[in-house]
Amino acid sequence: MTSDQARTILVTGGAGFIGSHTCVELLNSGHTIVVLDNLSNSSVRSLDAVRRITNRTLGFVQGDLRDVDCLDAIFASHPIDAVIHFGGLKAVGESVKKPMLYYENNVTGTLLLINAMKAHEVKTLVFSSSATVYGDPARVPATEDLPTNATNPYGRSKLIVEQMLRDLHASDPEWRISLLRYFNPVGAHASGELGEDPRGTPNNLLPYIAQVAVGRLPHLRVFGNDYDTRDGTGVRDYIHVVDLARGHLAALNYLSQPGLSVHNLGSGCGSSVMEAICAFEEASGRTIPYRVVERRSGDIAECWADTSKARRELGWSATLDLKDMCRDAWRWQSRHPNGFG
Repeated sequence: MTSDQARTILVTGGAGFIGSHTCVELLNSGHTIVVLDNLSNSSVRSLDAVRRITNRTLGFVQGDLRDVDCLDAIFASHPIDAVIHFGGLKAVGESVKKPMLYYENNVTGTLLLINAMKAHEVKTLVFSSSATVYGDPARVPATEDLPTNATNPYGRSKLIVEQMLRDLHASDPEWRISLLRYFNPVGAHASGELGEDPRGTPNNLLPYIAQVAVGRLPHLRVFGNDYDTRDGTGVRDYIHVVDLARGHLAALNYLSQPGLSVHNLGSGCGSSVMEAICAFEEASGRTIPYRVVERRSGDIAECWADTSKARRELGWSATLDLKDMCRDAWRWQSRHPNGFG
């Protein structure tokens, strides 16, 4: 199977923010997709948007990774060539409060997925990992060879799965596995039809700013302005979700031969909280009220990616900047003030 062949891809968590945008890119590239999602933190309306944007059909199964019979039925009834695995819980704060839930969903769910893949002889997997595996990185920009030191259950669940997949490949070198460590996905599809719709109060900066701008939230809390950074606020690597989605296609194409690879997916530069606020104000034409409050426990001053390995090996690099991210996020949020509603 060569890298330019159309394939049938199982996308777990494909109704979520990153998953749905990746579905758009997969369909636009000629692939056939089957989405598995339990809709615990997503909406089936995102897949309706995917169909409208691409004018393509897709398969959808509402089910859970921990449902062995559901997994078996999907692989038995579809000629799956590869899996892109987004399915899992992703809120750092919630993982601290409910660690066993995160290990059950993220680790056990992945183990059962791997078992189903093995049973049906599907050995190509792109795994949605996270920069949280670095913890407080030993240096920035973070390279893939840095020591891993996840500091919360969410990050540790990703790290455990990474190790599981390393052990799997060591035991059976025929597997093709990509571990994608991505940084802070933001933005929305340029059509304005598809974007981030977090359940409850957003956990991440940009969707929180967007909800303040549209009037759903009164103000933004800035957690600390006394870090050793250029303006005192935390610096992070924000990546446009469309760039990130295209990174998954690049990884899938890279897996034309057996092996296991690890790549950072980020913009390769850091933006501060205040810079993100200013960029969103410019994009929306609205003032973002904010209040500076105490630092959050566990937050680090700065983290951004070294993406040279992805550029060199995958032929991929981010093309959209913070202004693009804010513009597209505002287009989505202003047209859908209550998300998918």
